[in-house]
Formats: sequence, structure tokens, C-alpha cells
Amino acid sequence: MNLDELKAAASRGDLDTVLLAMTDMQGRLQGKRLTATHFLNEVAEHGAEGCNYLLAVDVDMRTVEGYEMSSWDRGYSDMLLVPDLDMLRPVPWQEGTVMCLADVAWLDGSDVVASPRQILRRQLARLAERGWLANAGTELEFVVFLDTYEEAWHKGYRDLRPANLYNVDYSLLGTARVEPLIRRIRNSMAAAGMVVEDSKGECNFGQHEINFRYADALRTADEHSIYKNGAKEIAAEEGMAITFMAKLDEREGNSCHIHFSLAEDSDPPTPLFHRDEQLFHSFLAGQLACLREMTLMLAPHINSYKRYAAGSFAPTAVAWGKDNRTCSLRVVGHGPSLRFENRVGGADLNPYLALSAIIASGLHGVDAGLELEPALEGNAYAASERPRLPETLRDARELFASSDVARGAFGEEVVAHYLNAADVELSAFQSAVTDWERVRGFERL
Repeated sequence: MNLDELKAAASRGDLDTVLLAMTDMQGRLQGKRLTATHFLNEVAEHGAEGCNYLLAVDVDMRTVEGYEMSSWDRGYSDMLLVPDLDMLRPVPWQEGTVMCLADVAWLDGSDVVASPRQILRRQLARLAERGWLANAGTELEFVVFLDTYEEAWHKGYRDLRPANLYNVDYSLLGTARVEPLIRRIRNSMAAAGMVVEDSKGECNFGQHEINFRYADALRTADEHSIYKNGAKEIAAEEGMAITFMAKLDEREGNSCHIHFSLAEDSDPPTPLFHRDEQLFHSFLAGQLACLREMTLMLAPHINSYKRYAAGSFAPTAVAWGKDNRTCSLRVVGHGPSLRFENRVGGADLNPYLALSAIIASGLHGVDAGLELEPALEGNAYAASERPRLPETLRDARELFASSDVARGAFGEEVVAHYLNAADVELSAFQSAVTDWERVRGFERL
């Protein structure tokens, strides 16, 4: 949808609400519901203010210490949500509503550098300096429950009812059980302007995924966030619940596999990896070299690291292979479709940060002229000689803190901002008493 189409729809009375949305540190959409008239008369040209604490709170939206850009001492001032009119689109699951994603700036017009969308824009600009574009696709897994979100809350997230009671990976019979919900999500996302390819069942009970055609990296990150938010809203309307937790239980976790390639900025864009083998090898070598120190941007939460388990289709070793799902990096496709798949991230990742980490790692490999090691053949879980992914958030935090590549690519302010986010997460978990501790210790200790 463009601005003229929005004006026409509003004048006909077909649209009355515009969601102006930014993406926060957790990859969630935050913003305001504006009347269409106010958006058209004021906000489309000038933007709208929002409190800068939106990029300085934890998952519970609690104000926390340690952020340079936002604090009680700095008065929690405003920042500006600047509409990106290229991302204006209908929200078919909400009556009379459209959405517009926003960049985040200070009131003087300068970028809020810790904003995930601005971080990705800067990495894309680094590619553009070389005449390159990034193409990406994200594959999000989720688990569907027959309980509502409110019922799950009141149950303490125990004894929930998964929508499938057995493994429905590729099962047409099993996926038919939840097809009314999945079909509505597929069709709603298509009506919102996304190119939906397919849906399928997965291994955990009630686990599914919906896949979309690849696009330029910024559009992919934007649509990832809109889809994730919209799928939850549609599930809630259907009296059900969806979780994108990286590791819900002891069975398979929810992944976010990211397919990535480069193209030459031409008309039309020309795929590069199959034309320039050395570029592909160096870019992939950069992924291997930086994967451990960039894991924080792919796995940002305590729970993220529970997913890394042998034999679970989630990786544990830093390795690449040709169509090998035991590796962190899987090379697939041929000819113009040649690409690699990063299998490290869970469905809880922030797509802007994850794609930024991939680009920064690849550019490091290219600039350093890194040579690609031979592909791992066989079972990467059993490859004891290979470096391992960080096993905890604390490990990943320390690796990110010591990363010269991260500081060079993102800047000191961004690195400090997301290190503090990790510290906040670690502190919150350290102070929590879990059900596991109560079961083990209530009587027997």
C-alpha cells in the first residue's frame, strides 16, 4: 500500500487506524494506534514521539539500570518514530487497520544507534559501499496450544494442551488438525503483502512452521517481526496460543534458521556467491571465525542456550557442511540459488540483530581474506575436535564483550548497550527461583 492508496481508503471509510510500529531490543513491535486522519495530516511527514525507554527495558517492560541513552538521570526523554512509507501495509486480521514500520531517530534527526533497525541499516550500508545487497529468509518454528494466553498464564504455563499429541513433522493428517488456524495465518500474511510459500508440521508436540520467500535483508527482518506479532494476535482471536520460545520443554526447540546470500546491486540484482567462489568462501569463513563471539546476537536469552542439544537438530559445534543439518552452517542450493543457512538462532531471536551479525562476520572474512576450511562430513555432534557454541548466556556475553569484530562493525555504544541487556537478563534469572529448584529441594533437601 502507498500513501495515496491509504488516503483513498480513509476517505471511503474503509480504513480508520494506522499502527505506527518500531522494533525493540527483543524484536517485538512497539508503538501507537493512530487515527488514519492524524497519521495522514501530521505523522506521515513529521513522525511521532515515543519514550526512549522502549530501547532500555527488559522483557517485562521494567526500567532497568545501565543504559547510557535512557535513564532516570537523563529524564527518559522522547525519541522520534519516523515512518518508513515503503513498509506501509494492511493488517487484514484487524478491521480497518494498516501498519507502518518506523525508523528510530533522536529529535534532532540523528539515528538512535542502538535501535535494531538502524543497526541493520548500517550493516547494509557497508555492503552497499561495495555494490552488494543482502538477501535473506527466516524460518520460524512455533508451538500451538489449545489454551488461550490467559488460561496459560493462570495455569502458570503448566499442563498446557498442545494442538498435536504426537510428532507431525511433514504429516498432512496431523497438520490438518490445526489447519483452520494455520490457513488463516498464511492467508492473512499473504493479504498483508508477504509472499507465503508453505507451512508444515514439526517434531515437538503441536509444533509447526510457516515459510516465506526470501527478500532483501531489511524487508525480511521487517516481515519477520510483523508475522511473529500477527501470528500471536490471530491465535489469540481463535482462542489458542502460540509460543516462539527457543526451548519450551525437553523435546525439540523452536529454531529460526536464516538463509543468506549476496547479490550485486544491479538491475535486476545478480546473485554473487555462485559467480565468485572466493567471495563465497571468505564470507562463509567469516561466519565460522566469528560465530562464537556473535552468538549473543543470535541467542539473546537465558532460555536460548537450552536449545543446543546433541541429536536435536539444533547445532552444538562450530562447523559448516554441505546439506548437513548437524552443522551450525549448512550450504545449500546451486547456481544462482547457492546460499548458506545459519542454524544457530532460535525463534526468540531479533532478526535485525541476527542479520547484522551475519553481515558483520562475512565482511570480516572478506576483508581479512580468510580461507575456508574443508566441509565437515558426517555427524557434527560427534566432532569433538571442533569448537563448540557457547553453552550459556554468560559465556556468550563474555565472548561478545571481547570481540574486536563486533566493536569495529557496530561501535562501542551498540556493544555496551547489548552487553547491558545480557547483564539485565542474567541478573533477572539469578534472582529467580524455578519450579525445578522447588521440586528438587522442597522435601528432599
